[in-house]
Amino acid sequence: MFIVSSYSTAIIFCIITMFCWGSWGNTQKLAAKSWRFELFYWDYVLGIVLFSLISAFTLGSNGTEGRPFLADLSQASSSNILSAIIGGIIFNAANILFSAAISIAGLAVAFPIAIGIALVLGVLVNYFAVQQGNPMLLFVGVAFVIIAIILNAAAFRKAGSGDKKVSSKGVVISIVAGVLMSFFYRFIAAAMDLDNFASPAAGKMTPYTAVLVFSIGILLSNFLFNTILMKKPFSGAPVSYADYFKGNFKTHLTGILGGLIWGLGNSLNLVAAGKAGPAISYGLGQGATLIAALWGILVWKEFKNSPKGTNTLLGSMLVAYLVGLSLIVFAK
Repeated sequence: MFIVSSYSTAIIFCIITMFCWGSWGNTQKLAAKSWRFELFYWDYVLGIVLFSLISAFTLGSNGTEGRPFLADLSQASSSNILSAIIGGIIFNAANILFSAAISIAGLAVAFPIAIGIALVLGVLVNYFAVQQGNPMLLFVGVAFVIIAIILNAAAFRKAGSGDKKVSSKGVVISIVAGVLMSFFYRFIAAAMDLDNFASPAAGKMTPYTAVLVFSIGILLSNFLFNTILMKKPFSGAPVSYADYFKGNFKTHLTGILGGLIWGLGNSLNLVAAGKAGPAISYGLGQGATLIAALWGILVWKEFKNSPKGTNTLLGSMLVAYLVGLSLIVFAK
């Protein structure tokens, strides 16, 4: 299988993750013109599973190092498989709330709040589980991310006082999603041997196997979580499975593309965790907030016609995120 051999390559993979995780939400925005997010989310999950399968049977099965996917899966212990599945369930609960927040509050609000909280708590959870990296640089970087979240909240309040009202419901859902999101990564990381991808300990999985098991956890839990949300949506009328099959090919493909984009980022991030450590890998990947905020501000114009001073707050938020992410990178 393919294994990252240097820290610099791991950082490049994490940066690609940042762009993937910060950009998949655009597919939801595109589909939302005529498609409810609850229906979009089914295709998104299918896209994640599809990429996990492709990754497992290509990069995870070819090469001179490590166990190939099928051999790795056959020797994985039930406890590690369960850990990855639980990670998928937690992620899905968080992400489905996060998707709802995007549809209600927009990319520029949902991403900084939800993913900012997930970054802060997630770095702490993953660092204390596997202590890799300079704690001073790591935690100062996290502090700058917290400052960015505060600046985003200030921009939200100012925007809400203008012509464009930002939904408080969307903000609350973003907060809940962020707290849940901070815990999923630890369960996947625990199922892998982060110290030796080339020759993992017996019962532990390679990142490619862990990602696929994780995605199965997402798919299985979606039949519960998304079915409930379809019947009792946060906004709008209930939708049915019959409505899903009324979507055209282009609409379904848009959702699948969103899942493929997120899945690519997730796979690269976990492959990079062996060299970067889970705290740094996760923290840098969750810099997706920066990318999503730029999409929301520059492309989707989500703060258009906001009161004077809003753009200054948003610019300061982006600078704080950049400083925070840079410190996280240099922490190792």
